[in-house]
This record gives sequence, structure tokens and C-alpha cells, in this order.
Amino acid sequence: QVQLQESGPGLVKPSQTLSLTCTVSGASIPPVNYYWSWIRQPPGKGLEWMGVISYSGSTYYAPHLKSRTSIARDTLKNQFTLQLVSVTPEDTAVYYCAASETLILGATDRNLYKYWGQGTLVTVSS
Repeated sequence: QVQLQESGPGLVKPSQTLSLTCTVSGASIPPVNYYWSWIRQPPGKGLEWMGVISYSGSTYYAPHLKSRTSIARDTLKNQFTLQLVSVTPEDTAVYYCAASETLILGATDRNLYKYWGQGTLVTVSS
């Protein structure tokens, strides 16, 4: 059974960098052919797809977040990470990591993902 667990600070100050880690258990990032995504949900709003890293290391980002977002993987630790720079209070959200078997850019339908993390709330506030 594959499990994903998000971790990172729950509070980030404006203009700083938000850094989160998704630890994968029950599967290895390579060579298992999954696509590993970050998705967030601001309070009272819908899910927002942020980006994805493939099993081969290719990355794809939401156009409106591309300049501030970076997704990477650590194959030794079986983790993938999210960095979001220059955060503002509008970046306050529950952040999820998820795994899919196919590459679907922009997907926010939970049914399109095989595995989801529980999510972690990140608040941007001074």
C-alpha cells in the first residue's frame, strides 16, 4: 500500500519561502512509473494544481505559479519536495501531495489520482 505524508512548517512569513516534503512509503519514486504532484486548497476555495514531477525527473508547473514554484525529488530518501518563493497571505492553504499513473496537467479531480496525502495546512502570516 502506497502512502504519502506531507511535512513542513505550518507558519511562514510573507516574502519568505514555503518548503514542504512529501515522504512516499510502499513504492519507490523511480522506477515506479507514477507522477508526483502538489495540489493546494485555500480556505473556502477549490483545489488548485501547482505542479508535478515525473518518475524520470521531468517537471511541469501551473503557468501562474511557474515563476515561484520548484518541485524536486530525493530518490535516496524517497521524497519529493515543493518550494514556493515570495509567499503572500494568498498562499495560505492546505497543501497536498498526490500520485497519479498518468500525466494530466492541471488535474484537480481526486479521482484522477491513485494516492493522496492527508494534507498539511500552511499559513502565511507575519
